[in-house]
Amino acid sequence: MNEMTPPNTERAAALKGLGSSRKRVEDARFTQGKGNYVDDMKMPGMLFGDFVRSPYAHARIRSINSDKAKALPGVIAVLTAADLAPLNLHWMPTLAGDVQMVLADGKVLFQGQEVAFVVADNRYIAADAVELVEVDYEELPVVVDPLAAEAPDAPVLREDLAGKTEGAHGPRRHHNHIFTWEQGDRDATEKVLRSADVVAEEMVYYHRTHPCPLETCGCVASMDKVNGKLTVWGTFQAPHAVRTVASLISGIAEHNIRVISPDIGGGFGNKVGVYPGYICAIVASIVTGVPVKWVEDRMENLMATAFARDYWMKGRISATRDGKITGLSCHVTADHGAFDACADPTKFPAGFFNICTGSYDIPVAHLAVDGVYTNKAPGGVAYRCSFRVTEAAYFIERMIEVLAIKLGMDAAELRRKNFIRKDQFPYHSALGWEYDSGDYHTAWDKALKAVDYDGLRREQVQRIEDFKAGRTRKLLGIGLTHFTEIVGAGPVKNCDILGLGMFDSCEIRIHPTGSAIARLGTISQGQGHATTFAQILASEIGIPADDITVEEGDTDTAPYGLGTYGSRSTPVAGAATAMAGRKIRAKAQMIAAYLLEVHDDDVEWDVDRFAVKGAPERFKTMKEIAFAAYNQAIPGLEPGLEAVSYYDPPNMTYPFGAYICVMEIDVDTGEHEIRQFYALDDCGTRINPMIIEGQIHGGATEGYAIAMGQEIAYDDMGNVKTGTLMDFFLPTAWETPHYTTDFTVTPSPHHPIGAKGVGESPNVGSVPAFSNAVHDAFRAFGLTQTHMPHDHWRIWKTAHELGLHG
Repeated sequence: MNEMTPPNTERAAALKGLGSSRKRVEDARFTQGKGNYVDDMKMPGMLFGDFVRSPYAHARIRSINSDKAKALPGVIAVLTAADLAPLNLHWMPTLAGDVQMVLADGKVLFQGQEVAFVVADNRYIAADAVELVEVDYEELPVVVDPLAAEAPDAPVLREDLAGKTEGAHGPRRHHNHIFTWEQGDRDATEKVLRSADVVAEEMVYYHRTHPCPLETCGCVASMDKVNGKLTVWGTFQAPHAVRTVASLISGIAEHNIRVISPDIGGGFGNKVGVYPGYICAIVASIVTGVPVKWVEDRMENLMATAFARDYWMKGRISATRDGKITGLSCHVTADHGAFDACADPTKFPAGFFNICTGSYDIPVAHLAVDGVYTNKAPGGVAYRCSFRVTEAAYFIERMIEVLAIKLGMDAAELRRKNFIRKDQFPYHSALGWEYDSGDYHTAWDKALKAVDYDGLRREQVQRIEDFKAGRTRKLLGIGLTHFTEIVGAGPVKNCDILGLGMFDSCEIRIHPTGSAIARLGTISQGQGHATTFAQILASEIGIPADDITVEEGDTDTAPYGLGTYGSRSTPVAGAATAMAGRKIRAKAQMIAAYLLEVHDDDVEWDVDRFAVKGAPERFKTMKEIAFAAYNQAIPGLEPGLEAVSYYDPPNMTYPFGAYICVMEIDVDTGEHEIRQFYALDDCGTRINPMIIEGQIHGGATEGYAIAMGQEIAYDDMGNVKTGTLMDFFLPTAWETPHYTTDFTVTPSPHHPIGAKGVGESPNVGSVPAFSNAVHDAFRAFGLTQTHMPHDHWRIWKTAHELGLHG
């Protein structure tokens, strides 16, 4: 190294690669109001679409009269199922192998269901015309309780399935039954439970909620009849998958469809599926020959787009008297709404719920999930989690708490006693997963020490004494959670959606002047892809992150990929990016060797250059190599410096974390105060600590909302009671707690850079931490279980039922 060469530590820092807290490059345009969203689009002659929606949860449609609406000046068309039927577009396939009405065909099955699509000159005329469409309904019996949906006298919801005893996932035993999915050894589990020293049982309910992204769903469809090209701009989390589905539904050749996802104001799973608005906008554009925009309002988003959760989980867990867990059984009744439109991999109709053994070495387990139809909106999604992992984590963490009470054992010690040990990895769970790596004991002990767990327990004992003596009206709850998540769907051998294998992709092009562009099959909804993927590449190819542009979301330019959801960006697309970078570096090594007049093996990589082994003063930087790749004839090599990687991971990744919530509860008002929230995450290799911090804050706040008030609630008639932001809880800065974050690093052994993903972990881990804190506060007074969400009224009611109001 000569005097003019900076040391490699300085050069590495200048790259702003892995481990750098690089500021998000995306933020500049967003903070200046320069984002480009679907509803910002304005095109010549563009029309607007709006839906007539059902006020009933279950009703037969006797007639639809649209004459008054069509007579309104500015109205172009009113589409009904009868208009779509000749095109075979009145029903569409769902991601779960079911079919779903595009527009109500004969009857409606949930409140807010799409009945007719009005197309008009502007959104105001369309909204007026919606009110003029006359629909004659005959009300039918309603079922909103999934536990009652399979009663012998329960109303038949899906008349289109009459007589069908087989569904997409096997036998159907009842007209409202969708599937039964089982994992594990039923007989062995039952034998262990029958002979166990201690068995704890509980019904754990994870209520229906909704991702409620800042931007609602919408699209603009534009059919160019001259060249036969259809272009669709939309709020899509998986643009290539949407293009494939659009081709299958419309019959238009896939190469003639272009799908573009511009800036997306939050996704959280809500924008994975295909909604009737997309289909109707496309049909309307094909018919009219002009662009058609559809953007839903907030009430439509909450009432009719994909919900999350709604799982009734009956658990039994067995242990020895000294607290060693011996078996676990879980039966889930899963409310799928009117159609099975859940966004889960084909082979996993209940998602990855079989991660429900959590972080614990449970020798034998059995899981059964029954999916049922009800008169609710369809489309269960992985609301900031990987395919039902949040429900699974909540289930096992509640069962651990219930078992601790049954044993009379400290819940922290019970967890420690049953953790999978570091030397057991890779660990094969009783329900079929192979956990890649972990060090749970180290993380747990670090978390307990950080919050002074023993001190908190002593304070809690004193608080109970003070409460009973009348010196305070506030209880103290300590919510413990240790979760293991499964993300990175996934290996094509295991994971597909509608037959589309869940690999992902990256295409890199290095320009002659040494800058680069990377195009990926994913699409950011706020995760910071343009920042972090550039950092991965910076470390792999030695070009500063500031000189690397990342593009996503346009199917005409991006390589085919399966999109962003289920925390798969870093585990799958991030791996594709690293592997493509290594292909670039392999070719660059040959170019450098030629330029330095040595053999390929005689040069070695040094941060941003190749140097001759033993003579580091002789080197070629990546910028010099890039220029030579395009402007110098190099024997045996094609010009240029480009690479493409389609990455099919060998396994999924298993991030984990230890979360602790300290909560004070006023029994007289039901109000709570989060005194402390500690979140330790292990996401493997940390790409950008600052973005990780932001992801944890955001995910934990969503978890706080879910646990403490957020709910899509229905009355017995199927009316949505929480269909506006006046009723659906979204935390503001006033309610949001302060978070203390921490970490350990256990790299994934099979990921190219050891990364596991973190975006969804805080939602997975925080919900049981908040909920367990509420339960723990009342534990000394006999409470074992109360259902979420723990809003002020429910907390007050719990205190009242326990006789704590004097």
